[in-house]
Amino acid sequence: MSTEQQPKDIFALYIQNVDKFFNGVEKTIPSYHQSITDLQQEWLQAFENNIKSVVTLQQEFANKAGINTTVPEAALKAIRDTNEEVVKSYSVQNQVFLAAIDATKQNVKTFNDNAKSFADMNKNIMRYWISAFTPTRS
Repeated sequence: MSTEQQPKDIFALYIQNVDKFFNGVEKTIPSYHQSITDLQQEWLQAFENNIKSVVTLQQEFANKAGINTTVPEAALKAIRDTNEEVVKSYSVQNQVFLAAIDATKQNVKTFNDNAKSFADMNKNIMRYWISAFTPTRS
């Protein structure tokens, strides 16, 4: 049996339920984050292992079949340069992605701050209207 105070009106019950919901969601965020990070790392490792296995198999086949795998230096340079550009591109893409996440986070924070201000303004307007139409007692 719960020892927490049971609300007597609908608004208190609503706020209590909202608090319970968001507290539950907040508790799950770290486990979701960890699970997604673990999945991403496992996928990346599997992808890397798959590529290395395919290259090793192709290398073994070429060696056993007597295929010459020597490539001109210009081709090797082009492959190295292309790979370097891909790595740089990924780094830039990552920086853009992180900047977009930061901008989105800031936008959500601004929205949240503005929502609080808007709610306060509405509360003040409501108080004004109620006071304007409530008869005063003399």
